[in-house]
Amino acid sequence: MAERKPIESWLTDMDGVLIHEGVPIPGADTFLKRLREREKPFLVLTNNSMFTPRDLHARLTRMGLHVPVENIWTSALATAQFLDDQRPCGSAYVIGEAGLTTALHDIGYILTDAEPDYVVLGETRTYSFESLTKAIRLINDGARFIATNPDATGPSTEGALPATGAVSALITKATGREPYFVGKPNPLMMRAGLNAIGAHSETSAMIGDRMDTDVLAGLEAGMETFLVLTGVTQPDEIGRFPFGPSRVAESIAELVDLI
Repeated sequence: MAERKPIESWLTDMDGVLIHEGVPIPGADTFLKRLREREKPFLVLTNNSMFTPRDLHARLTRMGLHVPVENIWTSALATAQFLDDQRPCGSAYVIGEAGLTTALHDIGYILTDAEPDYVVLGETRTYSFESLTKAIRLINDGARFIATNPDATGPSTEGALPATGAVSALITKATGREPYFVGKPNPLMMRAGLNAIGAHSETSAMIGDRMDTDVLAGLEAGMETFLVLTGVTQPDEIGRFPFGPSRVAESIAELVDLI
């Protein structure tokens, strides 16, 4: 295998890497501080589309983790950018929270249930039968189906919660239409993130806690990949995948010296 160039830019997942169930993971603050001290370009990515970057900045700050708003990239932002590229000033019926609706408003999209160009499915804790029925009927009538991310479940203190991937499967079963997933592991989200910080994949690394999204996304985008064991993927599960990370670490604390 050809030797990789030194890592100049870092992309990292949030839940399971920097925080876990609302608590900072030991070493996360040191890692972020080292990035700032060495003036390394970095981006915190999340497939969760519920919150705006400003919301997430405030949430992380309360936990003692300093991440500027401009260093946060969400699947909601990536979805909005994708739609703006595909059909500028279009319309969408949206199932999701403020993170997604704000991102779409900011690119000039009209949010409507009257003959929208797209049905956009994101994350919410209040999926309703009424909204899902509306989405199914609009897709059957010709609206294109977009989903922010394919994650089937999300974390909570009580256990797993159904997430966008699981809910999109329900809509697909009812309509026969598969969504286009914009978030990880789609390399589209990774390339957009790299462009946002002026980074190149050959000198960038992706840190994540999931083999099926974080590691796969980094791999397909051409980046060096690090799997940390503080989140979803457990050590005995790594070998089940037909691909592997560049390195496995117990936590982000082990990666501080690489900056």
